[in-house]
Amino acid sequence: MANGAVPIVACVGAGRMGRGIAHCFAYAGFEVRLVDAKQRSKAAQAAFFEQTYEEIRSSLATVADLGGFDRKLVERIAGRVAVFPREDASAALEGARFVFEAVPETDEAKREALALIDEAADADAIVASTTSTYLSTQLSAWSGRPRHFLNAHWLNPAFIVPLVELSPTDETDPDVVAETKALLEGIGKVPVVCKASPGYIVPRIQALAMNEAARLVEEGVASAEDIDKAVKYGFGFRFAVLGLLEFIDWGGGDILYHASRYLSDAMNDPRFATPEIVRSNMAEKRNGLRDGKGFYDYADIRVDDYRRAKMTAFMKSLENAGLTREPVP
Repeated sequence: MANGAVPIVACVGAGRMGRGIAHCFAYAGFEVRLVDAKQRSKAAQAAFFEQTYEEIRSSLATVADLGGFDRKLVERIAGRVAVFPREDASAALEGARFVFEAVPETDEAKREALALIDEAADADAIVASTTSTYLSTQLSAWSGRPRHFLNAHWLNPAFIVPLVELSPTDETDPDVVAETKALLEGIGKVPVVCKASPGYIVPRIQALAMNEAARLVEEGVASAEDIDKAVKYGFGFRFAVLGLLEFIDWGGGDILYHASRYLSDAMNDPRFATPEIVRSNMAEKRNGLRDGKGFYDYADIRVDDYRRAKMTAFMKSLENAGLTREPVP
């Protein structure tokens, strides 16, 4: 980003994720170069390119029509995206500071794309896979430039969901992580950093939640409609304001411990057992807000103000859901 210049962003893989990433960066004023990772006939290539441009224009138009920005800007923003065939990868990646890999989740596709990037991209370019399944440590070994490699897991739809999970390896240069975080924050994303671990953060948590919801249907506990209603207006409602660990602190780690023990015994299933960190927090009097510490340290905050801010956010969520009611006089 020398002299304040906006870096060029490229992406190898022009499917759904690549198009979403292109939308985000073009919207933020970046020149974006998408590389189609597949070899195609001339006719198929032309059709694919048109489909790619049309999807990007369509997603931009959707955001505009929902009040996001002036629809007159759609073509100008979409015009910042250029799509290249695989054989022109060198031209597409030349000068790109950031290169995202967004090809299908197969060994063959990942190896080929990362080899292509290593060969065609500038020596100091930062390379980020967007995988939701492979570990960054495995892909780093295929990239050929481990110090400049990390994973950046975007959640679909990429142009709407703010979160991006960054997963560096022990070999990743810390400056690369910092620069990637700054890039994403600069376009309005919310990056988090995690170790290379199966499922990263969100896929790991949501896999458990989705499987449990399916089990509730399977066991005849409730209908799919009522389960989803419970998630939208209970589970999801709370955790849109309070993170999971923040919620443990809000109610108290000991509450979770006793609830987990009951479920584990009643269901005769270890999947509900309390993790050791909750037990150790209890033993150390780190139950959350009422102890002044838990997963978070509340020593330097005014707890009453904190609670009031969260309750204000809950009320705003009620309003957004159209569920506020006037009192009966």
